[in-house]
Order: sequence, then C-alpha cells, then structure tokens
Amino acid sequence: MVWFYAALGLVILLLAGDALVKGAVNLALRAGVPALIVSLTIVAFGTSAPELLISVNAALDGVPGIALGNVVGSNTANVLMVLGIPAILAVMHTSECDTRKSYVIMLGASILFIGLAFRGTFDWISGLVLLAALFAILAENFWEARQHRRKGETVPEEEDVEGADPEMAWWKIILYLVLGLGGLPLGADLLVDSATEIAQRFGVSDTVIGLTLVAVGTSLPELATTVSAALRRQADVALGNVIGSNMFNLLAIIGVAALIAPMEVDAEFLRFDLWVMLASSVLLLPFVFFRFNMTRPVGIALSAAYVLYVVTVLG
Repeated sequence: MVWFYAALGLVILLLAGDALVKGAVNLALRAGVPALIVSLTIVAFGTSAPELLISVNAALDGVPGIALGNVVGSNTANVLMVLGIPAILAVMHTSECDTRKSYVIMLGASILFIGLAFRGTFDWISGLVLLAALFAILAENFWEARQHRRKGETVPEEEDVEGADPEMAWWKIILYLVLGLGGLPLGADLLVDSATEIAQRFGVSDTVIGLTLVAVGTSLPELATTVSAALRRQADVALGNVIGSNMFNLLAIIGVAALIAPMEVDAEFLRFDLWVMLASSVLLLPFVFFRFNMTRPVGIALSAAYVLYVVTVLG
C-alpha cells in the first residue's frame, strides 16, 4: 500500500497545484491585479507549489534529504529527461529561441545554491539570500516588461496568462482555492511519509528517494508541458519552461523551506549530485548560445544520461 499512497499523494499534489493556480490567477485578475504581475508571481509560484509543500513538509519532518533531493533531482531531470524525451519525439528548433538572459540567470542561481550548500546547512541566512536573489530577478523582469509596454511592445495580456478564464464564476474560483489550499498539504504529507517508508524498506537513504522517486514525480507536469510544446513546434515554450522551473526550484522552494526549518546538506550532495545538476545545466549552453537544434540523437543522449544518473544514484 505504501506505493499506492505515494502515487495518491503525487496525484493529489498535481491536481491541487493546478486548482490553486486557476483559483489564485482568476481571483487576482478579478481584484484588478495587472496580468503582468500575475504572470511573474502567482503563476510562477503556483506551478511550483507541489515541490514547495514537499520540501517544507520534509524539512519539518526531519528528512532534509527528501527536501533537497526533490529540488536537485528535479533540476537534473528537467534538463536530461524533460528535454530529452520530447526531443526524441520531435526536433525542437531551439536555434530559433532567445533564452540567453534567463539561462545565464539560471546558471547564476545554480552557482549561488552550490556555494550556500557548502556552508553545510540551509538555514534562515541561506533562505534570505536565495529569496533576495529571487526578488531581484522578479523586480528586474517587471521593470523590463514595463519598459516594453512604454515603448508599445507586446506584453502578456490576461488571456495569455496560464489558468485565466474571464468567464469563471466566483463560486468556482473559491472552490479551486479551497481544493488547492486543502489538497497541497494533504498530498505533500502522504508523499513524504510514503517516500520515507519506502526508503526505510529498501535500505536506501531519504536523499536517494528524493533524488529519484520524488524528483521524477514532481517533474511530470514539466514533462507534459514540454512534450506538448515540442509537438506544436514551440521550442521556446519548452526551453523557457525548464529554465524558469529550475530557477524557481533553487531560489523560491529552498529559500522558503530554509526559513521554516534548517536543512543539513548530505555530504553526497557536495561530492556528486550538485555537480551533476550543474553539469546538466551547462549542457544547454550550445542550444542557448550557439543555436543548435535539439534533434533525436540529442534527445537519446540526454535521456540515456539521465538513466545512467538514476542507476548510479540507486547503486
């Protein structure tokens, strides 16, 4: 039953996260919050809500390996699996994308995260540093978007915001919020408890479960989005989704979790997993700066690298 409860917790998390995004987005738009701010904050945080609740729950339960493994493993999976599988299905024309700025920011966030990890603990100081970096990035994005608007250039409108529905009734907005806010802690509690029990049964560490089972589970929404974008020949959406998700995982999720409860860093993270995460991010450099396309051989290589990583971690 423990596997059933883990799967159930994951499903509840994903559904509750989606409900929270829809409810919060439409409530904010109804309250007169500009669509631009909704895009940069509510949607970004809402789609990361499952990972956030898992990390916070794990930190409070005294299993920091699941909290940190969830983020580090998800970032590795996002590059190798979430981009690798769609590239096998359809060529992603990343040569047409301009994600250089956001990619550099993601690399910077990764280096900052690794630097803080070598302090040995993600405590309130680390949390404030990560959240300050996130705030600076959001503020810069908001300022840049305002500049584009002043110049008459295109900025996101309400209908472009994920989850926006101008016709949504108030009762439905409230229902989505209740389901999201109620389902997230329930799903996180189920998944963390089940993952911890699975680790104990199989004699592996919480860190290994966080890096594999939990990380893959929480990367499934990104995989679905990226596969859909690849099949529609929207490589910019696929690449932007992964880069944005990785940045938020490092800065927002661990930033908030570290403020709530300190998390000790497993020595294995410092020796191996953090460097694999960074290396997988560096692998995107040719596709971002040198305009290479992600072809089927590239997709196979990325996916094979992820399988090798998982086998190594489990071994």
